[in-house]
Amino acid sequence: MWLKSGGFKMYDVRFKIYDFLEPFKNRKHQLNKKLNTHAMGKTTPQELEDRLIDFASRIIDVVEALPKGPIARHLGGQVVRSGTSPALNYGEARGAESASDFVHKLRICLKELRETFICIKIINKRDWFNEGKLKAILKENNELIAIFVSSIRTHGKKT
Repeated sequence: MWLKSGGFKMYDVRFKIYDFLEPFKNRKHQLNKKLNTHAMGKTTPQELEDRLIDFASRIIDVVEALPKGPIARHLGGQVVRSGTSPALNYGEARGAESASDFVHKLRICLKELRETFICIKIINKRDWFNEGKLKAILKENNELIAIFVSSIRTHGKKT
């Protein structure tokens, strides 16, 4: 409503802004739902990919710090292959051609993460590193396993 002075009344402006924002309410709800999901501890696909890349880099650091010897070389080669594979396979999973293809690639990631976990535990038993040096990478490995188990359960029900 116009005042004689040529401006809007305060309540008219509020209603006009409210009417303007009405179509965006659903989008705002979707955004809040996404933010709340993230706040509940769920990892976005990009965050998971970044974690897997960081994990692979840390695995490479561990292998480069191993002593020079036949056993360390063997275990190092094994853990490099299994520890870097999940990042690469997850990249493929994100481009999967079907839901069943996606779940299959997630299962490959999980298998490689479990293999890496065992290999790191073997390396840890060898006392090649100070006490607790591999604790953080074992924890991250275990968390990644849990994420993939949960994802496979969730997406496996849909296929």
